[in-house]
Amino acid sequence: MTREIAVVAFAQTDHRRTSHDLSEVEMLMPVLHDVLAQTGLKTADIGFTCSGSSDYLAGRAFSFTLALDGVGAWPPISESHVEMDGAWALYEAWTKLLTGDADTALVYSYGKSSPGSVRDVLTRQLDPYYVAPLWPDSVALAALQAQALIDAGDTDEPELAAVAARSREDASANPHAQLRGAVEQGEYVVRPLRTGDCPPIGDGAAAVILAAGDRARELCARPAWIRGIDHRIEAHSLGVRDLTDSPSTRLAAEKAGAFDKPVDTAELHAPFTSQEVVLRKALRLRDDVRVNPSGGALAAHSVMAAGLVRIGEAAARVHRGESDRALAHATSGPCLQQNLVAVLEGDPR
Repeated sequence: MTREIAVVAFAQTDHRRTSHDLSEVEMLMPVLHDVLAQTGLKTADIGFTCSGSSDYLAGRAFSFTLALDGVGAWPPISESHVEMDGAWALYEAWTKLLTGDADTALVYSYGKSSPGSVRDVLTRQLDPYYVAPLWPDSVALAALQAQALIDAGDTDEPELAAVAARSREDASANPHAQLRGAVEQGEYVVRPLRTGDCPPIGDGAAAVILAAGDRARELCARPAWIRGIDHRIEAHSLGVRDLTDSPSTRLAAEKAGAFDKPVDTAELHAPFTSQEVVLRKALRLRDDVRVNPSGGALAAHSVMAAGLVRIGEAAARVHRGESDRALAHATSGPCLQQNLVAVLEGDPR
């Protein structure tokens, strides 16, 4: 890479079960104001803006154009959008800054799952000919993956319950998390997954600012430098995949340089407890790596923002001096179909 790019600021909403009293714009605006205020930048100072959201989730076409009201109509901006989690919007902004066309970028994403059934909405990601007509929802497919892991001897239900307990206990220190502290595993949703193994349904938004080189050092006392970032995808057909493994995550991590030297923190986008088992193996995480100190997606899972939140949370730990080399992961699609991995580092102390 010819330019150093860093995350210099991160902000997010309090993730809530419902935000029926707020529009997407009203939900976004405080986050955008917060992330800009952290750097002292104005909208006019941003060289590129990129957002991530889903028209399917919003229930109307080109919904992201309405959210642009939160950025402001003036001055005119260089803007783009991805129909993906905001982590992929960050990837686009990163490539834009690498070209030298801009020195700063604003990336934001948002999702409101509360108005409808997110389990049904996510079926629209499936193969439209052979799978989608059967209407297997996101929890049912995750349960298939969990059962495959149990059958392979990679985990069991008590271990999955321990993942949930640890994540939500860690979330006790996260004021933005939707679920915090002790949460019972509850009844089976789709066996072998219980309520506690599944992510909460909620609404939320997040934003980060990227900056290049010396500009990053001017805007942040300890920038979180993106040392590597890559994303890969599995085959669309679930039947040709080994659901107990994630080769796309492993390849993305390899290309991002995650295996070059150890990381001390990992923010994994694992909406289901079983998926953390898969990701830990694919990413070769040692037992001493701090995994999801924010509570992860099991504590707050605003669809289309949760992946960007993982990058933001990892970057924030670098900013605070709590991490020197962190890994952030984002996923999209059923059973970890698409995966993005970023490696963030702080300057030597």
